[in-house]
Amino acid sequence: MARRLLRGVVALDGPSGTGKSTVARQLAGAVGARYLDTGAMYRSVTLAVLRSGVDPSDSGLVAEVAESVGSRGALVMGTDPEAPGVLLDGDDVAGEIREQKITGVVSAVASVPTVRTVLIGRQRRIIADARVDGVGIVVEGRDIGSVVAPDAELKIFLTASAEVRARRRSRQDSAAGRRTTVGGTRSDVDRRDNLDNRTTPLVPASGAVELDTSDLDVAGVVQRLLTLAEDRGMLAREAVAGER
Repeated sequence: MARRLLRGVVALDGPSGTGKSTVARQLAGAVGARYLDTGAMYRSVTLAVLRSGVDPSDSGLVAEVAESVGSRGALVMGTDPEAPGVLLDGDDVAGEIREQKITGVVSAVASVPTVRTVLIGRQRRIIADARVDGVGIVVEGRDIGSVVAPDAELKIFLTASAEVRARRRSRQDSAAGRRTTVGGTRSDVDRRDNLDNRTTPLVPASGAVELDTSDLDVAGVVQRLLTLAEDRGMLAREAVAGER
């Protein structure tokens, strides 16, 4: 049976712990689309700031680091959902950007206007490249549907209860070998939400479909999204050799 291929942009927003990354990657893989994790971009600039010895609270110097990263093309984002690598100055930093040293200060770095300007510009170019190439792309983050790609054909806003999000994050941390408790993770989730909302208030974009994932597994969420994409005529049948 021929696979259905995505055409257009799926903008997937929501707070941490709602399953965005896993769902976005699986959806992209299922429909032959590209995948972009915008959060990884902010984390990568945060790592560049720390490597430069810059205080993350010094917005002027943070801005200079972001502009340098952008002008040098130092940040390379992989868009293959099966292997979405992240390179910073040629180094594979996909694992390092998930460490607590990054998590603890990424909100401060992301709040600097220049950082957002540099990265949003890069994100839009990646999306534009996908459109030019005639392939779909699934983009996940916090303000994709409202700021980065307001013209996305499908906008989704994932939600989940704070307790469910904390349990999911705690499981992820444990699987990555980081010591954690649900209570500690819940406090961290609440802290991150408060810090992030000072920069970009997390609200559904105009026209977004809200989907509560509290009682859904990943497969269930992906199926919902496939149905929504199908309803919008975004899935094209893959051409099969020999067919007319």
